[in-house]
Amino acid sequence: MKAPAAQQISALLHGLGSPSDAEFLGRFFKTGKGQYGQGDRFLGIRVPVLRAQVKAHPAIALSELRKLLRSSWHEERLFALLAMVRRFERSDQDGRAAVYAMYLRHTQYINNWDLVDVSAPHIVGAYLADKDKSQLYAMAVSECLWQRRIAMLATFAFIRQNQFDDALKIARILRGDPHDLIHKAVGWMLREIGKRDSAAEKTFLDAHAARMPRTMLRYAIEKFSPSQRRHYMTL
Repeated sequence: MKAPAAQQISALLHGLGSPSDAEFLGRFFKTGKGQYGQGDRFLGIRVPVLRAQVKAHPAIALSELRKLLRSSWHEERLFALLAMVRRFERSDQDGRAAVYAMYLRHTQYINNWDLVDVSAPHIVGAYLADKDKSQLYAMAVSECLWQRRIAMLATFAFIRQNQFDDALKIARILRGDPHDLIHKAVGWMLREIGKRDSAAEKTFLDAHAARMPRTMLRYAIEKFSPSQRRHYMTL
């Protein structure tokens, strides 16, 4: 069977869209003027439906995924990223390098938190797990909100391997970030570290909690006991 082209996938996805879901998703992902997702467009397709379509079309070429990743439609970009993750996980080292390189060249299209979260740990983090991680540190100080979130979320791959150093260093870089979506990302990764090594998380919090944004801190201490949460919130 011939692999589908981007145009065929796009037509398929447009047929699966729901106007009411599109309206809801546009509000949920803050697409209004001045909001972080300003101007993004939604077809109205839920993630499980997209994942099913990715699974049903495993042979789509990387060049065709590139076209979808550059789409103005959110779900087409999400489809491309989910397909890239699937391709990465099933590829040899050369194939993984190709997916990773394409990902880095297109970060301007990975421009909402859901797009980052479903892809950064599984492509960027997975690729860099046994390699030099200077790319993450460069992204952590980027002016682009989404590159900074990619840098933090990529460390989830290392955290899952009980390797916390890079996650903690990037959390330190981003501690004073002005954006709420970075506060949530850093707090989330600190919480994940704490699930595996509570002492490592508490050492970081003892040093930085007093200067952390409240949202970041609340995310980080969500699983703590009430007395521990009070302790860190009152530092």
